[in-house]
Amino acid sequence: MSRPRFLPDNFTIALIAVVVLASFVPASGKFAEYVELITTGIVSLLFFLHGAKLSRQAIFAGIGHWKLHLWIFVATFVMFPILGLALRPLLSPLVTTEMYVGVLFLCTLPATVQSAIAFTSMARGNVPAAVCSASASTLLGILVTPILVSLILNKTAEGGDALHAIGKIAMELLLPFVVGHLMRPLIGNFLQRRASIVKLVDQGSILFVVYAAFSAAVISGLWQQTPVPSLIGLAVLCCILLAVVLTLTTWGARRLGFNKEDEITLVFCGSKKSMVSGIPMANVLFPAASVGAIVLPLMLFHQIQLMVCAVLAQRYARREEEVQDSDAAKAH
Repeated sequence: MSRPRFLPDNFTIALIAVVVLASFVPASGKFAEYVELITTGIVSLLFFLHGAKLSRQAIFAGIGHWKLHLWIFVATFVMFPILGLALRPLLSPLVTTEMYVGVLFLCTLPATVQSAIAFTSMARGNVPAAVCSASASTLLGILVTPILVSLILNKTAEGGDALHAIGKIAMELLLPFVVGHLMRPLIGNFLQRRASIVKLVDQGSILFVVYAAFSAAVISGLWQQTPVPSLIGLAVLCCILLAVVLTLTTWGARRLGFNKEDEITLVFCGSKKSMVSGIPMANVLFPAASVGAIVLPLMLFHQIQLMVCAVLAQRYARREEEVQDSDAAKAH
């Protein structure tokens, strides 16, 4: 018996369940440390599997796709800040002054690495290009974000441990990817025959990231620190910002003549903002007393982007499956 079309798919149901679970039973204390370790491990496994799955030619193609990387950079570090400033007349009445400052800070941040690549993979986009762009965005954000904050908000960074951030990214993401690729001759064929393994890790990594991130937001007082009307206004604001960015990146990809795989990569890498990078940066760039309100938009936007992009990735994947089934039917 087929599932009715009005019902969400299993992954979307699982995603909603994880958000509800994190709201009522957030990971804290030692349990939060274990969740963080598991999340780090499954994300590293995701990169290991992608490294083993991708051919050398595909990796070079991802690195050399400079036009796509350029437009992802523009979407992340140029389009977002311009939108944050341009939408001020619409957005300011919805939230407090500190929240709006937090929205502008959100707009200066680099893209996420884990979810951008996982969603690109789920949607059957250009994963090699996503790996290159998302990783480069995180590294560039260490330099670009403080400059943008200084220009937009007149705040000056007091410094940060960039080498530690680079080392962490290299150890958790790039190293597993390289090791996996080096092991491709041994396990590449097996992974091609067991594509469900990579899909399971893709979806599992997103569920763990959502639970860990939403748990941190709940424990930080997501539901207590903000009055209900302001929280609703902030949610509306984040939805408007994300909707505009997704629309512009999709429209731009088609206007620029990108194929469907590159369109998917631009949409998912160009619309993400990293909470993992953002909260430590906020602690450096802003007074301690205002950090909570300033990172609240980032925490909420992060959850909304994960939920929306999970559904969008599923739609892209189903569309690709329908195209493949149609082509197979014509061939026979």
